[in-house]
Amino acid sequence: EMGAVENLILWEGFDMNRYVMRNKLTGEEMVVHLKKEESGEECHAALPGTETGTDFELVKKESFIEWVADNYKEFGCDLDFVSDQSSEGMQFVKGFGGVGGILRWRVDFAEINGDLEQVKELDGDDSDCDVGDYYDEYGFDDGDFGL
Repeated sequence: EMGAVENLILWEGFDMNRYVMRNKLTGEEMVVHLKKEESGEECHAALPGTETGTDFELVKKESFIEWVADNYKEFGCDLDFVSDQSSEGMQFVKGFGGVGGILRWRVDFAEINGDLEQVKELDGDDSDCDVGDYYDEYGFDDGDFGL
């Protein structure tokens, strides 16, 4: 959604479904991605609030590959399919699980996912945490993940 992906790379055999679920009480819609062999029960279990009895209804179920093929332009990226018939394709599937992307710019996923608080806890310091210190412990002195 942030437009950071320039080229989306997807394995042609990617076996995933995209479910749009609606909370019956609030009308809020959520998207869940599950492997095709997983049942609807797992889809409900993946939704927040189901442990407290919140009820969801299935709005739409479709193949993830088909959804991406129909919607990738809305995200401003190009779509490339990869086969696992070559050694490079097989390596991509095994290494990345069948989904990858070439980014337009560097994205700090730890910050996006709210993991900055975890970094502060690991540091044991209540002061403002320098994220660069976190990456230094992995040998990336310049903070750019070695790129």
